[in-house]
Amino acid sequence: MGNLFCCVQVDQSTVAIKGNFGKFDDVLGPGCHCVPWFIGDQIAGKLSLRVQQLDVRCETKTKDNVFVNVIASIQYRVLAEKASDAFYKLSDTQSQIQAYVFDVIRASVPKLNLDDVFEQKNEIAKAVADELDNAMSHYGFEIVQTLITDIEPDERVKRAMNEINAASRFRVAANDKAEAEKILQIKRAEGEAESKYLSGMGIARQRQAIVDGLRDSVLGFSDKVPGTSTKDVMDMILVTQYFDTMKDIGAASKTSTVFIPHGPGAVRDIATQIRDGLLQASSSHS
Repeated sequence: MGNLFCCVQVDQSTVAIKGNFGKFDDVLGPGCHCVPWFIGDQIAGKLSLRVQQLDVRCETKTKDNVFVNVIASIQYRVLAEKASDAFYKLSDTQSQIQAYVFDVIRASVPKLNLDDVFEQKNEIAKAVADELDNAMSHYGFEIVQTLITDIEPDERVKRAMNEINAASRFRVAANDKAEAEKILQIKRAEGEAESKYLSGMGIARQRQAIVDGLRDSVLGFSDKVPGTSTKDVMDMILVTQYFDTMKDIGAASKTSTVFIPHGPGAVRDIATQIRDGLLQASSSHS
């Protein structure tokens, strides 16, 4: 009916290309337009001004001879002021864009190693965008954005990369574990050394206290009992301690004791040895 009354409706974000007897005449914007067909006017076609997206998958090889699939996402749109160029100069817009993308990617990626491809994907996307913008602007198209959305190496290469990464992490974990064990051993040794030091200090103080106590006992007994010698007092004290020890051992229900030969002669020998040791210790401290 619109054609019957020479009226044509152009939708929003769309332009219509009007021709006259096959020759370009005008670009019609959104709205209703009169196109008198009987004088040769006709609508040659319509173009959308909306942003369109084209995903391009390109296989290429890196500098270290790894084949990868690089997926680029190209966002583009028709320039309203150059709609006639976009309509008449290109017959297959997407194929043309794809050819430029292939050309740039296959020129850029072979110069980089695989790891560098992942790190410099933004630079690759910028190179693609610059090339497309320079080329497609002559045909009435604007490149809005170019993205490298994915880089897919061969499956065997991906497995190898994952194994290398896993091995590296295992090595770091092993080093951390060994370092932790080393620290534990050092701390354990420091604690043991500190414990032995404190134990030695305690034993030394205990022995010093015993020596001081025996000395006080000998001196006090000698003063109160005239005619007794130091040897007599030491013998009596040691024999008394010996029998007290035997009494304690016999009174205990569970003991872990090493018995040594004992008797009158053995007690005398033990007393002599202990007395000599105590006197030597006392003389060394004094």
